[in-house]
Amino acid sequence: MKNKKIRYILVFLAIVIFAFTVVIILTFKGRGRRESKDVIKVGFIMSGSKDEEGWNGLHYDGIYSACEELDIELIIKENIKEHSGQCQVAISELANENVDIIILSSYGYATEVKDIVKEYPDITFYSESFDYYGDNLNCYFARIYQARYLSGIIAGHMSESGVIGYVAAMPNSEVNRGINAFTLGVKRANPDAKVVVAWSNSWDDGDREKQLAKELIEKENADVLAYHQNQPNVIEVAEASGVYSIGYHETYEGASDKFLTTVEFRWNITYKELLSDYIRGKSDVISTYWFGLEKEAIGLADVSSVVTQDIIADVESAKSEIVSGDKIFSGIIYDNQGQLRCNEDEIISDQVLMNSMDWYVEGVYIYEE
Repeated sequence: MKNKKIRYILVFLAIVIFAFTVVIILTFKGRGRRESKDVIKVGFIMSGSKDEEGWNGLHYDGIYSACEELDIELIIKENIKEHSGQCQVAISELANENVDIIILSSYGYATEVKDIVKEYPDITFYSESFDYYGDNLNCYFARIYQARYLSGIIAGHMSESGVIGYVAAMPNSEVNRGINAFTLGVKRANPDAKVVVAWSNSWDDGDREKQLAKELIEKENADVLAYHQNQPNVIEVAEASGVYSIGYHETYEGASDKFLTTVEFRWNITYKELLSDYIRGKSDVISTYWFGLEKEAIGLADVSSVVTQDIIADVESAKSEIVSGDKIFSGIIYDNQGQLRCNEDEIISDQVLMNSMDWYVEGVYIYEE
């Protein structure tokens, strides 16, 4: 009788433990993968076309590669312009297709949909902006400023006039830290050089970008051009004018040896990491993805044959320093107004780099039309 009673107790305890385990699993499943579905669906919102050169084409190649490797279904929304109301519509359409993830692959999307994402608590959003976070809104980018720094070293060495022109879309933390890192690289190579920045006020305005590039050459005596735009319009002007250029996103096919190198993203690395974490149920734990040289998520493309081995050695040395843990934004840094921004024993934090870099380092000049 006693043994029978013990057996009942053991059976009861086993049932309780099993039920408790099920509750724990269901409770902490999180926003990761929806277990009721066999295939994860990713909605990908783009400001341009998947077939275009530059920013959008490379993003598409990266997310497509990651989804193929991880057996994830990809649904894209192309030509969704920022601040037009189209992003909200695209989100609604993707939600109706029962996506699990929506990736906002342009900087300005987060501003217009930061509150709307709350209406879709079962969807995990990833925004390419560090300005907004939420329960289901995570952020990602790549430390492209590290590659900007390396390309700045090349520009500083190659410039004979000591003036590098830089056509950029608009001032924000992303663009500003790129300008600043590039300029620090330039001044590592040539402390007397300057970087003249011309604002186009748009990610995509080919005519204006070309006009500004011409003016930087003709009026400012720039003999190297760089840019932060979606398309390689600046390179076209540089090639036609016979000056050096540094690309952004990808290699410019058919360019001369005056095309020095390209600052490139390897988006497949970032997207694979991000999606893998989602599959593992970590999307509610990791809110920020910001990979750099340490994961080879960014870098420089092939360097032109006109760049000497001594210059390449300087670039490789700088790269090794960064991979080893040295910070670009550290030590004594003055802004272009003469204010000390970083002391000798200080490092500018990621928080500042992400969200509040509203100043420019010494050596940056804003072009006045």
